[in-house]
Amino acid sequence: MSGFNKVVSTYQEAMLGLEDGMTVIAGGFGLCGIPENLIQEIANKKTQNLTLVSNNCGTTHYGLGVLLVNKQIRKMVASYVGENEVFESQMMSGELEVELTPQGTLAEKMRAGGAGIPAFFTATGYGTPVAEGKEVKMFDGRNYILEESITGDFAIVKAWKADTFGNLVYRKTARNFNPMAATAGKITVVEVEEIVEPGQLDPDEIHTPGIYVDRLIKGQFEKHIEQRTTRDC
Repeated sequence: MSGFNKVVSTYQEAMLGLEDGMTVIAGGFGLCGIPENLIQEIANKKTQNLTLVSNNCGTTHYGLGVLLVNKQIRKMVASYVGENEVFESQMMSGELEVELTPQGTLAEKMRAGGAGIPAFFTATGYGTPVAEGKEVKMFDGRNYILEESITGDFAIVKAWKADTFGNLVYRKTARNFNPMAATAGKITVVEVEEIVEPGQLDPDEIHTPGIYVDRLIKGQFEKHIEQRTTRDC
């Protein structure tokens, strides 16, 4: 990797520097738009005591769920448990520390972290257990709670297409949390389906500028579906 070229050739190089006890922010929603090969590399590295920040933790067998099965995650910051029996079991037993955060608040915590904003007020969660221990302030007659932003040692992201400078384009709903996650990592690693030369992406179609991206790798993806629902035609 030289100059502005962010491309690396192996997943080992992509996740170089990940150590026990670090915080990793992961893009994706369930199994949609997840950086599945970067997750697998974390599993291969057997890194321990991680704090994972993501909308949820995949399923029992796919996505971030494989790290739960390996007991590599110490704390999970997420919006919901989802369809992951291991997540539920470890949370209920106290083996896994869990910080449940409203979905929009979690997205904003990532965005604020990437923007250098240390905290923000939101009405979401006021009067519920989410607000316990947090500062409350009234604006225009309505109560708001103070939420701190989130940053991570690593951010792992899935995009559809990128140029070698790291400019990213996401595809449809696979965009989800990825743009916010990409801004919030000290080291942001992105895996994509296609890499093109600089100038081949329409500037108006770029969702994440390459300034946020440190490493880029082209991967192959299985794209599992959490629940397949069909009907007779």
